[in-house]
Amino acid sequence: MNVVQGIAAALTPLGLVWTAIIFGVSVFLHELAHYALARVQGVRVNSFSVGMGPVLFRKHWKGTEWRVSLLPLGGYVEIDGMAPEEDAQGKLRQPTRGFAALPAWGKVAVLLAGPLTNLLLALALMTTTFAAQGVPALDRARIESVEAGSRAQTLGLRAGDVIVAIDGQDLPETRRVSGQDVAGYEGVRDALRQAGRHTFTVERAAAGGQVQQRQVAFDWQPTVNGKRQLLGIRYGPDVRRVGVGQAFATSVDTTVRAVPQLVGAFTGLFKKFFTLDISQDQNVSGPIGTAEVISRAAALSPWALVQVATLLNLSLAFFNLLPIPGLDGGRILLVLVGALRGRPLSFQQEQAINFGGFAFVMLLTLFVVVRDVSRFF
Repeated sequence: MNVVQGIAAALTPLGLVWTAIIFGVSVFLHELAHYALARVQGVRVNSFSVGMGPVLFRKHWKGTEWRVSLLPLGGYVEIDGMAPEEDAQGKLRQPTRGFAALPAWGKVAVLLAGPLTNLLLALALMTTTFAAQGVPALDRARIESVEAGSRAQTLGLRAGDVIVAIDGQDLPETRRVSGQDVAGYEGVRDALRQAGRHTFTVERAAAGGQVQQRQVAFDWQPTVNGKRQLLGIRYGPDVRRVGVGQAFATSVDTTVRAVPQLVGAFTGLFKKFFTLDISQDQNVSGPIGTAEVISRAAALSPWALVQVATLLNLSLAFFNLLPIPGLDGGRILLVLVGALRGRPLSFQQEQAINFGGFAFVMLLTLFVVVRDVSRFF
């Protein structure tokens, strides 16, 4: 199988359609927020494009040229006064109207609107998921299925049983393993990697809504004659039903907890970029890897797609807030530096900084794509 065949096998037509939809909606709302905050402050928006590349359709409405472009991923908004303008001699100079004439707080509001919209969208999707599906209880492992004829069936385990303790120790919410937080319910996996006698404390729903607790003790060998042994269960975190208010509170808490993981993921990516290390990891995916994840999610369920869209919007919000020139976070940093100095940076300084940042982002994007493709060699 060559590289093209490998990529084609990893992606599905339905997955590609959903990738275009999820990316398109996320970026469209991001740019629409920039547009709205500019217009609210009286700044003209010259153009707004849905999609990238060659323009297929355009229409002028309320002072803006609305475009539909060929590539259905992303989009852009051209706010008056953000880009350099030509003087009478045809030379580029710093604009003095529109965005450039806004006070520092007004500029920050326009720039912050995009990432904040992605963050709010992620919170809305997460809240909807928790309210509809329940909140994962990481300190409880629910058995989802038991394989017929397996050791688990012999021990009397059933689908719907919930493991709450192992070897007399209650499962924690999370535990620290090799510097990373691991969900407590994964203690089942860790126990089955250790030989000896184990005891699962199991809760089972009984008639009348009551819960019965029983002890399931068994001797265990992870491998026999070099062959890995399987208990025969498929499990995941238990689920706790909550209202919308608790779902939103849990979404906020989950987002706050995700920040260190996002920082670690992007830090790891930058380290690999600067050392030209194209080895794979599970923390950051490029466009091909993301489309592959969405293809798998599309084959599972609509809720799996919602979870991917949630994570994508969290990543977009965080990435765009990084203080890299050319990104929203980098532009906000330049605005704040100008405010602290009492005057904005010169046109030449800002151009040089933004060019360097743009070049870095393009090289980083190319690196991530190469990493994606390298998996198929």
